[in-house]
Amino acid sequence: MSNSNLAVPELAAIQIDGITRQSFILRGALAAGAVYGVSTVGPFVKEAFAQDEGGGDIGILNFALTLEYLEAAYYKQGLDQVSDLDGDANELATLIQKDEDEHVKGLMAGITDAGGEPVAAPEVDFGDAFADQAAFLKLAQTLEDTGVSAYNGAGPAIQSKEILATAGSIVQVEARHAAAIRLQNDAAPTESAFDKPLDMQQVLDAVKPFVKS
Repeated sequence: MSNSNLAVPELAAIQIDGITRQSFILRGALAAGAVYGVSTVGPFVKEAFAQDEGGGDIGILNFALTLEYLEAAYYKQGLDQVSDLDGDANELATLIQKDEDEHVKGLMAGITDAGGEPVAAPEVDFGDAFADQAAFLKLAQTLEDTGVSAYNGAGPAIQSKEILATAGSIVQVEARHAAAIRLQNDAAPTESAFDKPLDMQQVLDAVKPFVKS
């Protein structure tokens, strides 16, 4: 499928080089979002974990960690490479990058405390997102919306109330990030009071190439 036919072509441009199960699911989630829109990411992730055998809460935490690695890398690289960031955008990106680093540290500690081993950060390539401030903020908005959708998709599979509370506290901050970035883009903080209903068959069709049956 050509980029001109994609709902969110900037997601299709992101390359993730990782061999963990969590990197695999994240690649599939980004692909589903690229084809059908960010609102399909949550159902994709939910379906992926419903079919995942043996991962449990630690597997979900490692998926969240992989997502946070992606977001932390995005803001770090953006702050280093985007030459025309104005004061407000730079200040916001710096704040968000700090939050994402804290999310990484918190998730790593939670995984270790639960007896698991944190996955390694994947190598990532964000294409042309750092060409200028407009491109940077455009993909930042998409990544933040994607992150919120991914956390909401993974949440129902979490068994531990403590881990669910941790994920809930992170997704609230991610939603605030998304709203702040939207304001930078002169967009409304939210498109509607409720997420739009999805054609679940489209979501399942998107899932099939990436998730084992």
